[in-house]
Amino acid sequence: MTQQAKPHLDRDHVRDLLRGMIRIRRFEAKCAELYTQEKIRGFLHLYDGEEAIAVGVMAALEPADRVVATYREHGQALARGVTMEAIMAEMMGRATGCAGGRGGSMHLFDAATNFHGGNAIVGGGLPLATGLALGDKMQGRAAVTACFFGEGAVAEGEFHEALNLAALWSLPVLFVCENNLYAMGSALSRVQAQTDIHAKAAACGVAAQVVDGMDVVAVEAATRCALAAMRTDPAPQFLECRSYRFRAHSMFDAELYRDKAEVAEWRKKGPIVRFQTWLLENGLIRQPEIDAIEAEVEAEIDAATNAAEAAPLEPVQDLLRHVMAETRPTPPKPPRAAKAAETTYRDAIRAAITEAMLRDEKVFLMGEDVGAYGGCYAVSKGMLAEFGPDRIRDTPLSESGFTGAGIGAAMAGMRPIVELMTVNFSLLALDQILNTAATLRHMSGGQFGVPLVIRMATGAGKQLAAQHSHSLEGWYAHIPGLRVLAPATLEDARGMLWTALQEPDPVLIFENVMLYNHAGPLAANAGAVEIDHAAVRRPGRDLTLITYGGSLFKTLEAAEVMAGDGIEVEVIDLRCLRPLDDATITASVSRTRRAVVVDEGWRSGSLAAEISARITEQAFFSLDAPVGRVCSAEVPVPYARHLEEAAIPQVAGIVAAVREMMRRG
Repeated sequence: MTQQAKPHLDRDHVRDLLRGMIRIRRFEAKCAELYTQEKIRGFLHLYDGEEAIAVGVMAALEPADRVVATYREHGQALARGVTMEAIMAEMMGRATGCAGGRGGSMHLFDAATNFHGGNAIVGGGLPLATGLALGDKMQGRAAVTACFFGEGAVAEGEFHEALNLAALWSLPVLFVCENNLYAMGSALSRVQAQTDIHAKAAACGVAAQVVDGMDVVAVEAATRCALAAMRTDPAPQFLECRSYRFRAHSMFDAELYRDKAEVAEWRKKGPIVRFQTWLLENGLIRQPEIDAIEAEVEAEIDAATNAAEAAPLEPVQDLLRHVMAETRPTPPKPPRAAKAAETTYRDAIRAAITEAMLRDEKVFLMGEDVGAYGGCYAVSKGMLAEFGPDRIRDTPLSESGFTGAGIGAAMAGMRPIVELMTVNFSLLALDQILNTAATLRHMSGGQFGVPLVIRMATGAGKQLAAQHSHSLEGWYAHIPGLRVLAPATLEDARGMLWTALQEPDPVLIFENVMLYNHAGPLAANAGAVEIDHAAVRRPGRDLTLITYGGSLFKTLEAAEVMAGDGIEVEVIDLRCLRPLDDATITASVSRTRRAVVVDEGWRSGSLAAEISARITEQAFFSLDAPVGRVCSAEVPVPYARHLEEAAIPQVAGIVAAVREMMRRG
C-alpha cells in the first residue's frame, strides 16, 4: 500500500471515525423507537453492525465522487454528509426531508453531496452506478462512483451485467459489497454455490479485495488503496466487506431464521466496541471524550427529531409535483421546407440520430449490435465509421444493465439514446425503466432527472411468431414519469427524436417494424417537431378513427374505402401515447359523435380501452353510439402468415367496424 493510500490515524481522524459510527448507531436506535410509535412507517432496514463500512468508505471519497446506495442506506447517507435533520424529516415523510417526503426510508437523495439515492430493488443500483461512471468518463471528469449493495444482490442478473460493463469499458466504479451473511432470511451458504463473492468479481476481470467489514481502519485502508488505483488507471475495483447485521432484515422481520446466540456472539466483535476498545488501549482517546461524543450525538438526534416532528407535510395539492419536470424546452419552429427528396422511415431515423450527434457531443447511441452490425433493422448502419465506438457503443446482450447505464449516464449529464432491439426485449429492462427512470425525479423530490431516450421496434407483420411480435407500448403508456411516442410519418420519425433529446425526462419511442421500409417525400431540412399533440391526418364529419404507429396507414386506407360509400371519416394519429392529447380527441368526437379506436395491442386492458374510457368520461353526451375498438385478437401472435394477419388489425376489420358503427348509430 502506498503512503498516499494509508489512512492518517491522528487523534482528530480516529475521533471522527468513532463519532461517525456512534452517530449512525444511535440515530438508527432512535429510528427503531420512532417506528414502534408509528412516526416512521413502511419498511425500515437498520444498519446496526455495518457502520464501519459506510464510515470507512466515505472517509476516503472526494466531494466530486458519486454514491449509489441500497435500501439500508441511513448509515451511508449520514457518513456522506447528508444532514441528520433532513434524513429524519424524510423518514417521517415531511416536506423538509431530503427528498421532500416522497422517498422515505429506502430512498434518501441529496444532490448537494452527490448522494444518488437508495434503491429498494435488490441490485437495482448497480447499472445506475455504472452509467454514472460512464457519463463522467465520457465528459473527462476524474470522479469515481461508489456503489453499495448487499450480498443478496450478487444473485441478480444486474450484478453480473453491471460488473461486465464496468470491466469492458474500464469505468471507475468502486463496487462495495456489504456481505452481512443474510439476504433477508436466506443465509449466504444456502443460496449461493460460490460464497466467496469477490471471486465472482474477479471472474469478470475486476480487481477484488476481501475486507474485514467490522474494522473501520481496514475498510478505509482498502478503499484508499482501491481509489488510488482507480484515479491512476480508471477501471472498476471491488471490495467484499464481510460484516454482520445485528438487527432483523427490517422492522417487519420476526427473525426466525437465526439463533439469538449467534447474534450475541457477533455483537462482541462489533465495529464500534472493537474500535473504541483499541483506541482506549492505545491511548488515542479517553473515556471522557467518548462520553462527550455520545452526548453530542444524542443532542443532535434530539434536535433532528424535534425539527422533523415540527416540520410541515407536503400539501396534498402538490401531489403531482415532480412526476415530470416543471419546465420544458420549446421545440424550435420548423424552417421553411426545402425541396423534398424520397426517403424511408429507416433513413429518416438515421438522419435524426446523425443530426443529433453532430449538433451535441453529449448525444451517443448504445445498444445491442448498433455498431459493427449496423442495428437489427439497419437504422445505425454506417454510423460506427462516422462517429467511432465511444459514441456508437455496442453493448453485451444485457438489456437491464445497459438501460440502467443509460439512465446513469443521463443523470451525469450525457444525452444517451438507448436502442432496445425489440419491444419484447424491453421486458428484460422493465425494472430499470419502471423503477428507476420513471421514478427518480419523484422519489428525489425533483433533485434528479433522467433525460434519456429509449428507442425500440414494436408490432407484428413479419412472421416472427409470438416472442417477437408484441405491441406493448400501451403498457408503458400506463407508467407515470415517462413520455411515450409512436411516430408513424416520415416527418415524425425524423423530428420527434430531436425534440425528445431536449426533454428533461425519459422518453420512449416505439418504431413499428412494418414502417421501416415505408417510403415517401421528406424535406431535406426537416427538423424538430412538437411531441405534445395528436394530429388530424384526415378531416371528416361522420366518425372519428383514432390510431397510432403502424396502424395509421391501414386506418387511412380504411377511410378511403368509406369515402367511396359516402362516409367521411376523420383520422386522428395520436403520436404521443403518454400523455394523451384529450383535447384533440374530445373535440373531434364531439363533432363526429362516433368513435372507433384502432390499436395493435390486445383488447383486454389495452390503450384503446383507456381512450374509450376517456371519451366516455369527457364526451358521453355527444355520442350517438358506444365507442368501438379494433384490437389484436387475444392470442399470442402466430407464425403462419394468414393467422398472423387475422390476429392483428387489418383494413377490412377497420372498415367493418366503421360500417357497424354507422349502422347502429
